[in-house]
Amino acid sequence: MAEDYYNVLGVARSASQEEIRKAYKKIARENHPDSKPGDKAASERFKQAAEAYEVLGDSEKRQKYDQFGSAWKHADQLGGNPFGGGGGGAQVDLGEFLGRGGRGGGGVDLGDLLGGMFGGGMGGGGGRRSYGPRKGPDLEASISIPFQMAATGGSYDVSVHRAGTTERLAVPVPAGVDTGAKLRVAGKGEPGPSGGPAGDLLVTVNVAPHPFFRRTGNDVYLDLPLTISEAVLGTKVEVPTLREKSVTLPVPPGTSSGAKLRIKDAGFPDRKSGQNGHQYVVVKVVVPKDVPDEAADLLRQFAEQVPQNPRQGIWPD
Repeated sequence: MAEDYYNVLGVARSASQEEIRKAYKKIARENHPDSKPGDKAASERFKQAAEAYEVLGDSEKRQKYDQFGSAWKHADQLGGNPFGGGGGGAQVDLGEFLGRGGRGGGGVDLGDLLGGMFGGGMGGGGGRRSYGPRKGPDLEASISIPFQMAATGGSYDVSVHRAGTTERLAVPVPAGVDTGAKLRVAGKGEPGPSGGPAGDLLVTVNVAPHPFFRRTGNDVYLDLPLTISEAVLGTKVEVPTLREKSVTLPVPPGTSSGAKLRIKDAGFPDRKSGQNGHQYVVVKVVVPKDVPDEAADLLRQFAEQVPQNPRQGIWPD
């Protein structure tokens, strides 16, 4: 049985969306691959939390999960009942209709019933139709990958039910993939009839949110808190990037809150051209709530010596 998503995040089933978000961010921050490189247990906790948040962080998906549990993905099928029986109509047993034993017992042979739909002619003496090998049905699955893997690529394991068994398959994840992308793994679908080739596995990707990075297209954004003095006088700050632990970013003197500082080619790669987007560091000037009297006097002196009206010209007097 799959792990209960509420247990994964350590919250009650009655938890608010904000409580769920905070719980996920705490787990993601503590078990992020950047924080614990090489720690397989932490990596697994990170993946489980991302998968849980993908569902519980979405109110519509959460409602289905609360009602149907691990079968929530199939809630829209068969009249909203993932276990069948939707619509209230009579149900027909196809096995009884076709016959359990082929031609025996008055059963109908499926090959004869389908006739020439798949090709092949009748034999001279009314013999059975001949059908060639055909490709097997495709299978579908979904994965929720870490934000970092979407940027750099990698491999993600997924459990697939095929040929009557459950297999653990490694899905190659290309760098630059985004939420909603479908990855095709050739030959990992159901086996083909009459010895035909197997179908494919179609994997829908969801990219888990990052504790402090945000993605827009192929660009990535990061907020950078600065003190008043750092913003006024300028400074150098170590900031994280997607591919390196950190880079030294110079902040020019007189940088206002909301300014965007660019780190070239540090974003996501474009899957077609291979060209990287950029990383933008958004300045957030943090103002202290409690200022000692002496410091307040210095600020008043500063205001007198450097008079300015940042609202001038923005709106009519």
